[in-house]
Amino acid sequence: MNGPHDLGGQMGFGPVAAEPHEPLFHAAWEKRALGLTLSCGAFGAWTIDESRHARETIPPANYLSASYYEIWIRALEVLLERHGFAGQDEIAAGRMLKAPATPKRVLTAEMVAGVLARGGPCDRPVETAPRFAVGDHVRTKNFNPETHTRLPRYARAKAGVVEAVQGSFVFADDNAHGRGENPQWLYTVVFDGNEIWGEGADPTLTVSIDAWESYLERL
Repeated sequence: MNGPHDLGGQMGFGPVAAEPHEPLFHAAWEKRALGLTLSCGAFGAWTIDESRHARETIPPANYLSASYYEIWIRALEVLLERHGFAGQDEIAAGRMLKAPATPKRVLTAEMVAGVLARGGPCDRPVETAPRFAVGDHVRTKNFNPETHTRLPRYARAKAGVVEAVQGSFVFADDNAHGRGENPQWLYTVVFDGNEIWGEGADPTLTVSIDAWESYLERL
């Protein structure tokens, strides 16, 4: 979707201000926010793609005024209510008021190290051969869905060259909405700076993105 998260190429936000020697967390509550999000994700009620879409649908004024982990917590509240684990009244009260849904699994302390080490691989086999090869000239499609997509606005309807065939992976656009994993081939596509940013762009600049096969058309 075209939400407040998709800031690439948007004017008026100024440069990215990197923080030298930035700590992993700026406050103790951020550690808890990360822990809560991961442990609740282990319930098995939603996918990582649904959780991303929950963050994207936070109203723009709230999203842009929130810190990184505030966004995580606000999205987690949405997911907990959506899947029957906690209502807004319970979140406000800070205690359980009715019986919650039953999670598929519960992440206990002794499981954490192993779960984090395994990660969440999203590569999947597909039966078809890739439509594109390294060196092919392609154009990204121009669409503006209300649902989740991993194709950023600045890279839509742009001509580029396939630099790598990365393999086949879960298609996030479908997986975010319970439509199944539907894996597709994924490609790294490189664009010249002037194709992305237009006249006056730095002629030495290139931009690369990873794009699923259904995002691309052959030139």
